Amino acid sequence: MTTDSTSPDPIRLAFVCVQNAGRSQMSTAFAERERERRDLETDVEILTGGTQPADQVHEGVVDAMDDAGVDLSGRIPRKITTEELRSCDYVATMGCSTLDVDEVEDDVDIRDWALEDPDGKSFERVRAIRDEIERNVVALFDEVERRA
Repeated sequence: MTTDSTSPDPIRLAFVCVQNAGRSQMSTAFAERERERRDLETDVEILTGGTQPADQVHEGVVDAMDDAGVDLSGRIPRKITTEELRSCDYVATMGCSTLDVDEVEDDVDIRDWALEDPDGKSFERVRAIRDEIERNVVALFDEVERRA
C-alpha cells in the first residue's frame, strides 16, 4: 500500500493461526469486505498468516465461505513473521496460535478470539464458526473506523 508523505500510515490488522487454512482465512476475507464496505482501502492494511502454514485452505472452509458469497478457492496459506506482527496495530489470533506474544511489541493490541477449529467439522458447524468470525471482524472494524 502506498501513501503520500501527508497521509498517515494505514492501520495494520493481522489475522493469525497455526495453519492459516481456516479461521484466519475467513477473518481476512471478512476484513477485506468490511474495509471495502466502509471505504477504508487507503486507511487499513490487512495481513494474514500462520506459524506453520498448511498447503491449502481447508475444503470445508472454502465451502462455507462460498455459501456466504466469498471465494477462498484461490487462497494459499502463508507464514507470518514476528516482524510483520510487530508492525501491526491489531493482531487477532484464533485460539490456536503458537505465536509468542512476548515477542510482539507492547503497543500492538493482541486479541485471542478463542475460536473452534473448523477443520473436519460438519458444514453446519463450520458455518456457525464463520458467522462468529464475521461478528468479531465487524466489531473490530467498528473500533478501527473510529480510529481511522
